[in-house]
Amino acid sequence: MSLIFGASLLLISGGVLVGGNLLLNHYSDQITQDGGLGDAAAGATIDGPINLLLVGIDERTNNVEMGARADSIIVAHIPASHDALYLVSIPRDTRVGIPAYPSSKYNGGTDKINAAFQFGYQNSGGRKGGLGLLANTVSALAGGLKFNGAAIVNFDGFSGLVKALGGVHMCVDEKVTSIHTGWNTKTGAEGVPYNFNADGIPTSLKPNMRPMVYEVGCRDFAAWEALDYVRQRDKMANNDGDYGRQRHQQQFIKAMAKKATSGGVLANPIKVNEVLNQVGKAVTFYNNDVDLADWIFTLKGIDPDGMVTLRTNNGQFNSETINGQSFEVLDQTAKDLLKAYSTDTVGQFVASHPEMISNDASTPAQAPSTTGR
Repeated sequence: MSLIFGASLLLISGGVLVGGNLLLNHYSDQITQDGGLGDAAAGATIDGPINLLLVGIDERTNNVEMGARADSIIVAHIPASHDALYLVSIPRDTRVGIPAYPSSKYNGGTDKINAAFQFGYQNSGGRKGGLGLLANTVSALAGGLKFNGAAIVNFDGFSGLVKALGGVHMCVDEKVTSIHTGWNTKTGAEGVPYNFNADGIPTSLKPNMRPMVYEVGCRDFAAWEALDYVRQRDKMANNDGDYGRQRHQQQFIKAMAKKATSGGVLANPIKVNEVLNQVGKAVTFYNNDVDLADWIFTLKGIDPDGMVTLRTNNGQFNSETINGQSFEVLDQTAKDLLKAYSTDTVGQFVASHPEMISNDASTPAQAPSTTGR
């Protein structure tokens, strides 16, 4: 999504930036990559409806054997009118059939969907192989959906982007306690506030540590606060885990897009350049052989207010335990939504299922529900 508002920024700001073509070439080289869509690639055109696969990864750069898994999976749809954008997250624990992928020596099987990236990444497949197998897997799950582009998102890389923007405005929709950021009540030193078990689950507070707490309400977030907030999934008031994190990440994307296209940013050429310079650090875009200039022209009509964030399984756990392992299972409405992506009928589908729309990041939050795991 940083491609979308970054590209829009470059286009809208062309009149105030000197050497616009040189900047376009520079940022194109920073952002775009070839391939990455596997057998799920659409034709090399974006004249009609557009589908994008957005992936946030947990890449173990110091542990080759661990490889990388998809920590966040978002499917974006832009209708043929190119005036709206729909985002839906696929739970990373969703049970799926993963197709064989000979280039990474994977023979196929059934697993959690976030493992697809790892199986494509292995045996020197790297990011491009991981993205290719994940794209094939999501395509099969969505009844043959084809992708016009894809992006690997580094949420840590958003820190510099949010700093360049001067922070973002978001509305916290449930009380969230950080397991990553806290302070020692005696010394004031910052540190990790919780102890963790072998599975990475927080257990007890460390002595004298006070965790960062995000209370319900709307306010401006500094870069470190925004990144910390959207990482959380364990200590949330609604016990909605990954569903809550998915929703908050979607809200964060929309909040960044709004800030990036605001007058305060667009009217400042230096800030525009700073923001665009950070885009390449936050996202790698696989353009499916369509020039960045064409993407910019096509996406220029999308306003952040036209971005609709959707929730899978109505934002509630739909778990199934098989051989001692817990999986998420998509309900029929979620499956039908993904099929609507293929037929460019998402707008009509959402109109008939308004309950799928998530809270906005910039409007007052609703009272927390009592629904848990």
